[in-house]
Order: sequence, then structure tokens, then C-alpha cells
Amino acid sequence: MQTHSSSQAMAAMEDSFASHSRSPMSETRVSVRGGIEGARSRDLVAEEVPVAMVYNGVSHAVMMASPCDLEDFALGFSLSEGILQRPDQLFSVEIKPGEDGIEVDMHIAGDCYARLREQRRNMAGRTGCGLCGTESLAHVVRTLERVAPQPLPSDMAVQDALKNLKKSQPLQLQTGATHGAAWCDSRGRIVRAREDVGRHNALDKLIGAHIREHGEQAFSNGFALISSRASFEMVQKSASVGIGNLVAVSAPTALAIREARESGMNLIGFARPGRHVIYTSGDDTAQENL
Repeated sequence: MQTHSSSQAMAAMEDSFASHSRSPMSETRVSVRGGIEGARSRDLVAEEVPVAMVYNGVSHAVMMASPCDLEDFALGFSLSEGILQRPDQLFSVEIKPGEDGIEVDMHIAGDCYARLREQRRNMAGRTGCGLCGTESLAHVVRTLERVAPQPLPSDMAVQDALKNLKKSQPLQLQTGATHGAAWCDSRGRIVRAREDVGRHNALDKLIGAHIREHGEQAFSNGFALISSRASFEMVQKSASVGIGNLVAVSAPTALAIREARESGMNLIGFARPGRHVIYTSGDDTAQENL
């Protein structure tokens, strides 16, 4: 619970998301017991709503997500899941709020929709779980093209980005319940960041926002920094859009390391103040296979 939160900060946050029908956070009554003198009786909490990803009129996935930056989510999810190969294959996005959740209604190219129908997938996603409902094992670990070789970010760049990550996470500062994903330039300056209650969603929103602004070469120079662990799906999503450097605050999994090595990605984990661990380097072929 963030007892330092203020109603003024909440109002400013809600104004910044005025384009959507729901704020990504709300206020609730609380009763604090012990240790916090003068604690408030109300607290800010993150909203979590069902978001249906609808393609050409057919629902494909329902993800639990923060109700903000949904246009970015639509593009990023579509690209990182392999539904689209290029951003120009997404013709339109319409956000349709309802009593039970939000529909993200997308019109995509016919050949992309035909491939989607062939996959016969109907996921029912949860926060932190992007595989629920996948029909077969073959759909889990996709074959990815190798990312373009990129130099490892310098130690100073990683540490500088890490120091400034919290400043780019206003929802986390207010609620303590969201993940962040940021794109950083080669010097470690945070260029763009997105947040969500789900770590995969935060990354998808970042992917969509940055590609929308910079096109298919959006990730040619710099690194992605995520506030979560590096699961294989975070590696898979990153590699699918050409992110060659992925830095995670927590640990990677063994499968994530193998996927990163296979795709030629530089993977850094346990990014903490004064320390981080390099798990794979795209030009290092001498590492022991896990």
C-alpha cells in the first residue's frame, strides 16, 4: 500500500488517461494496522480488466490488463505473437468499453487473418500468463529468426537506466502493483516506457508504442529494460520484433537463456544497483549449453 499517495496525484494520473473510459487505478477504503502513524484511510489500487483482442470481428484472446495504452497493446501484441509480420498490416483499431471489460477491435490484412484462423488458438490469458489456452505444444516455442547482432550495453548504461526506471513508472509509484517495460538508448537514457498489471502486457505496450513512432527499425540501437523476471516468453516477444538486448531486473529461466542464445540475443538478468549478470551474448559461441 502506498501511504504517500495523494488525491491530487490520482487526479493528474486520471487526466493523463482521459482518452480511455476507465482509469488504470482507483481509490478504495483501507484500515491500516500497526507501524504506520497517521496512515490514510484510503489507498490507490491498480485496475485490472478483461481485454478482448478481436481480429476482423472474431475474438482471439482475452487478457487481464490495465485499461490504458490499449492501441499500443493492440499493435505490440499482434506483432509479438506473430499475428502480424509488419505494422502496416494493422489497418484500424477501435477501443470498445463495456460493462464486462473492453474489446480491442482490430481490422487486419486478409492473409494475416487467414493464418490466424488456421492456428485455431483461443487463449484465455491471465496476469503474468500468456499461454493459457494454447492448443498444442508446437504453438508454445515458436521458431524465431536471429536478431541483428548488437553490442552489449555498457555496464554504466544498464546502471543509469535502472536508476531512472522508477521515475518512468507512475502507476507503480502510486499503486505498487504494476510492471514496467522501457526502451533505453545506448547510453542508458529511457526513451519510452509503458506499464501494466501483467509483465507481458507491459512489454507488448512498449513494443507497439515504439514501433508506432519509429517503424520496423525501432529497436536497432539500445536495449529493453523490464521490471520482472525474464521468462522465455519475454525473450520470445522481444526477439520477434528485433530487440537484440534484453535487461531484466530479476532472473531469467533456463528456457529463456536457451531461446536468447538461439536467437542471438544479449540477455542480462538480476539488474540491481551496482550489479547485473550477463547470461548470453550474441557473439559468444563458447558458452556451455544449459
